[in-house]
Amino acid sequence: MKFLDLAKVYIRSGAGGGGCVSFRREKFMEYGGPDGGDGGTGGSVWAEVVDGLNTLIDFRYQQHFFANNGQPGKGQQRTGKDGDDIILRVPVGTEILDEDQETIIADLTEVGQRFLLARGGNGGFGNLHFKSSTNQAPRRSNPGQEAVERTLWLRLKLIADVGLLGLPNAGKSTFLAATSNARPKIADYPFTTLHPNLGVVGIDGVEFVIADIPGLIAGAHEGRGIGDRFLGHVERCAVLLHLVDGTSETVAEDYHTIIGELEAYGGHLADKSRITVLNKIDALDEDELAEAKAELEEAVGAPVMVMSGVAHQGVPEVLRALRSEIDEDRLRHKPVEEAPKWHP
Repeated sequence: MKFLDLAKVYIRSGAGGGGCVSFRREKFMEYGGPDGGDGGTGGSVWAEVVDGLNTLIDFRYQQHFFANNGQPGKGQQRTGKDGDDIILRVPVGTEILDEDQETIIADLTEVGQRFLLARGGNGGFGNLHFKSSTNQAPRRSNPGQEAVERTLWLRLKLIADVGLLGLPNAGKSTFLAATSNARPKIADYPFTTLHPNLGVVGIDGVEFVIADIPGLIAGAHEGRGIGDRFLGHVERCAVLLHLVDGTSETVAEDYHTIIGELEAYGGHLADKSRITVLNKIDALDEDELAEAKAELEEAVGAPVMVMSGVAHQGVPEVLRALRSEIDEDRLRHKPVEEAPKWHP
């Protein structure tokens, strides 16, 4: 299945049906009176979060969603049929944006959550509705309410607990493959990861989700490389795992490159909890490891962890550190329970 995290859709609700002007005319009925029914309500357009989806690929092949109009009212006090609603089924983590791609209309983060995108028009009143003691034969009716037409953008931000960051070939996909059942593409050239991957990782009987995004390079916020468009997928993460290639000759510079891109992206992404790990230590001897670790710790200003995804060295320790950060984040965002009110 191809991955698509941005889609443009055109929606239109149904217009309401017009009211009917009709009079009851039957044999032996001297005083029939008005009997025109109301028009039906037009169909609405909804967005609903469903389970089992992790991409917006369906909206590449269908972009237009038009609900049915309500039917006009009829004689004999018959109301027109309502138009059927249309439901856009989207994955968890979908944001709905206005046409300017900046105004957020809705943020759908739970399965089963629904949001009304365009309400169907109300049906018009038939002449039966206008009957009164002073106007017993009204010849007026109302037209149905017009449809609502909108152009919207759907943007997917994956729901994950941990987001992987690093330069291309820092070992992010290797780490994900070594710790989960995910099978991302792994090769010895840059940008082997072209779209985000999700993996479920378990440690000490606890599972959490890790998101691997394409590597960043200097100037990604200006569109270089693949750009920073995939950074939105780690905005919701509780903690970021920053992998630095231990075999690089510029360890500190590589670290600052990623931090600079996070700060340029904005959105408080650079302020998130972050664990920095020196990766690929299986390719270093003791002296090279000590030198690279000291250089990276000086750049970070705090202790860093060491790991090798291929050799599984230090992987459990990194996973336990991630689990601890996730637990702390959940405690920070846990709603405060109000004390029960006292009743005599």
